[in-house]
Amino acid sequence: MNRPDLTPVARTAPKREVLVSGGGIAGPALAFWLNRHGYAVTVVEKAGGLRSGGYPVDVRGTALEVVRRMGILPRLREAHVDSRRLTFLDGNGGEVASIDPHAVTGGVAERDLEVRRGDLTNALYTAVRDDVEFVFDDSIDILDQSGHGVDVTFRGGGTRTFDVVFGADGTHSRTREMLFGPEERFHRYLGYCFAVFTMRNTFGLSHETVMWNTPGRAAALYAVGDDDEVHAFLNFAQEEPPSDALTGPKAQRELVAAVFADAGWEVPGMLAAMRDADDLFFDGVGQIRMPRWSSGRVALVGDAAYAPSFLTGQGTSLALVGAYMLAGSLAGREHAAGFAAYEHDTREFVTLNQGLVGEGGAALFPTTAQALEERNERLRGLSAMPAAGGRPAHSALTLPAHQ
Repeated sequence: MNRPDLTPVARTAPKREVLVSGGGIAGPALAFWLNRHGYAVTVVEKAGGLRSGGYPVDVRGTALEVVRRMGILPRLREAHVDSRRLTFLDGNGGEVASIDPHAVTGGVAERDLEVRRGDLTNALYTAVRDDVEFVFDDSIDILDQSGHGVDVTFRGGGTRTFDVVFGADGTHSRTREMLFGPEERFHRYLGYCFAVFTMRNTFGLSHETVMWNTPGRAAALYAVGDDDEVHAFLNFAQEEPPSDALTGPKAQRELVAAVFADAGWEVPGMLAAMRDADDLFFDGVGQIRMPRWSSGRVALVGDAAYAPSFLTGQGTSLALVGAYMLAGSLAGREHAAGFAAYEHDTREFVTLNQGLVGEGGAALFPTTAQALEERNERLRGLSAMPAAGGRPAHSALTLPAHQ
């Protein structure tokens, strides 16, 4: 008679189920690393699918090591847009200086990356789509942490319970608002507003940016390559946040048109194109600064926790590094200890990069005639210099192994 095998059977503990709110850059990057560390991950994104297009973004310093470890660095190298020239114009359209873009951004030629935002989000999605559940056209409506997990009610009507929830839903994070209160508590307005949209490239521009300035106003045309479209950028100083203009595209267009009504160069054509643009993005320039990035079983990452503003050029890099650090800090730990480690090990890097707002960021957009002339003198000096060797803040964090 065969005796039964009484050897104990090793049982694998069920994977902890986690939810990531936001399918842009920080969300899929976090999902990738959480999956690597053994979590069952769901990503919810309010848009109906991946968002293509968008203004080019930079990947620099420590973030380059993140995408290398993800295995997507070669793909991003192929997508690199290789901006070769940045030309500054005065109010009459005359050339002030034409320089290597890295001399202003602090990037490192042939090492740092600039890619279309859509190319980056697609690369991140492709790297993780087979291992992670994506739910599009939905979002979190209610979070309830009263039990032993997080009970989530979705706007689409469903309900699920997760061990941990992550807010990767951008500067105007709904997750942050539900947990910590109104955005005004954490938003540091930096005194500018901007509008970005695409228009036809009738200017003969290729792999370059041309920027026109008068005190408190800037207009730029950015040709990513030899495409028949350019990215148009209108930036202006405004003492108080334009709360009325944030209510909708009509008010936004009216405000921008009023500010630039008497502007020269190509600005009248840019305003005409803006009126018909279906991809207009308008916002105030600001940073998110929070005393802590988690509450209970919910944590924030990327712009939702520490948006640095486009003036630093580091939003994408902070999102990628923050996602890596958050997932690695949680590996093998309970959520409270993991969140504490995430903040302890990442906050100095965030603070250094948010501090770049005064290092060539806001300085590019002077608000007085004297400051503009001083900036122009600095640019003329840069025009004969080689590209910058990189800002220390970009590489200030050495990634731990997190194996």
